[in-house]
Amino acid sequence: MAVRKSTTSKAVPAPEKKAAPQKKAAPQKKVAPQKKSAPEKKGQRPAVRPDESAWTAVELRDIEHELRQDASRLAGELVAAEVGLADLIRDSGDGAGDDQADAGSKTFEREHEMSLANNARDMLQQVEHALGRLANGTYGACETCATPIGKGRLQAFPRATLCLSCKQAEER
Repeated sequence: MAVRKSTTSKAVPAPEKKAAPQKKAAPQKKVAPQKKSAPEKKGQRPAVRPDESAWTAVELRDIEHELRQDASRLAGELVAAEVGLADLIRDSGDGAGDDQADAGSKTFEREHEMSLANNARDMLQQVEHALGRLANGTYGACETCATPIGKGRLQAFPRATLCLSCKQAEER
């Protein structure tokens, strides 16, 4: 207890202050574990496994050319799918006079076009991500463990971002 002196010679106890109630801390949001990122290697060729030869300028140019062609093709597919979807939505109207089979068929077509558009959009993002990795020097390294993905895998599937063992673990 604190003591306060008054103008008289008697000691008068100071009034006790009540502590403000403590607020409970907000629960912490769960954060996904950080993936190990491969070190940036600007100006260097992509990593290769010990049993492989280094990337040549021609091989890298071919990979980049293939990725750019894929990006162009996928952008066209995305536009076509979105136009088709817009047409289906516009033409579907209110469905007056349609029997159940017609309504189900229209719904199936609409969902199919939406699926095509989403697939093209996802693949286009993967291609753009691979082109970005190629530009910043991280292409060829696994995004999870930073080990080389492998030339054969990248030549067969240029959008790959995981080595074979990390991809298998992800699919389990």
